[in-house]
Amino acid sequence: MQLRNRSGLMAAAVAVLLVLPASAAAAELEPDENVGAAAADRVLRVYNNNIENLVVNNSDGTCTRVTGPDQLTSMLVDDNGQKGTAGVVAPDLLLVQQVRGTGQAEAYANQLGTKFGYPAGTYRAIVVWTDPEPWGGTHKCSDQSLGDLKKKQTNAIIWNSRTLSLAADDISKYWSAGWLKPNTAYNNGAGCTLYKPPNNDDGTTNAHKWKRTSAIAARFTIKATGTSVFAATMHLPEQNRQNACAGDGITGISNTGIHIGTDATRLMNNSTIRIVGIDANRTGINANTLSGFGMTGYGSRATSGSSKIDYIFVRGDVQPSSIDYTVSGTKSNHMALYGFINY
Repeated sequence: MQLRNRSGLMAAAVAVLLVLPASAAAAELEPDENVGAAAADRVLRVYNNNIENLVVNNSDGTCTRVTGPDQLTSMLVDDNGQKGTAGVVAPDLLLVQQVRGTGQAEAYANQLGTKFGYPAGTYRAIVVWTDPEPWGGTHKCSDQSLGDLKKKQTNAIIWNSRTLSLAADDISKYWSAGWLKPNTAYNNGAGCTLYKPPNNDDGTTNAHKWKRTSAIAARFTIKATGTSVFAATMHLPEQNRQNACAGDGITGISNTGIHIGTDATRLMNNSTIRIVGIDANRTGINANTLSGFGMTGYGSRATSGSSKIDYIFVRGDVQPSSIDYTVSGTKSNHMALYGFINY
């Protein structure tokens, strides 16, 4: 796997991690620490949310910028699904879509650590694109400066190094979503293609829009038990709502537009706990869609306006949720989903 540096000079997209000390480069990404604390609480706490670059669209056409701490407070819950209580515990994994790049992802991760009294670097970020090129127009914000904040979009996994470890070769290469290019006949999926060059959007305005849908996954290890955990974050194109596409001539798993890349599948097949968080831009995806991988979907409530387009799938012993795994009032255009997994 290639690693892009912060200047973005490499052409290939990859996962971005904190720089390793030379002594750790051949081993895990961080020294083992605080295993005892993890052993006292055998619950893996996972959230999924499209954070919309921390900009919320309002019904009157205005937009509001949201701080990372406020957004985190609005979605983190205790075991009873309640926000803002003493029972809200530091999460282990956040699967997020629509961050601007490494800078925003690492700032968000550090703000999460600060919220729970941890030093900077405790939460770490895996990002598909370090600094994706901007695309698009106003993004429906009457204040262009706020719309501009949404012009760089990529996907990330935020993870807690107190409870999880990660080896460098356990990060998948990114994989592309599928789409139906405009003016192409769908023909039951035969017209679908991979959403990346040379089949990305025509013209310069949206030429880099495809990068917002690049997916990535990683295989973690729970320090307390050695249990392996697969986690993937995905964001499918808007076109997936009408025409499910997952690649060249294919409609995806159960005709949903969802597919899991080759590298990611290898990691998933070698993992005990499995989690996929996704903004699918599509309604009606069944809870059993990923049952072939042993995963079940959790949460049935609307996540974006009156539509459910966000999903979390888990293989594992998921605790019951009094709020249907869906956090109302999340400070984003999307309500967060969560799963607390016993191990």
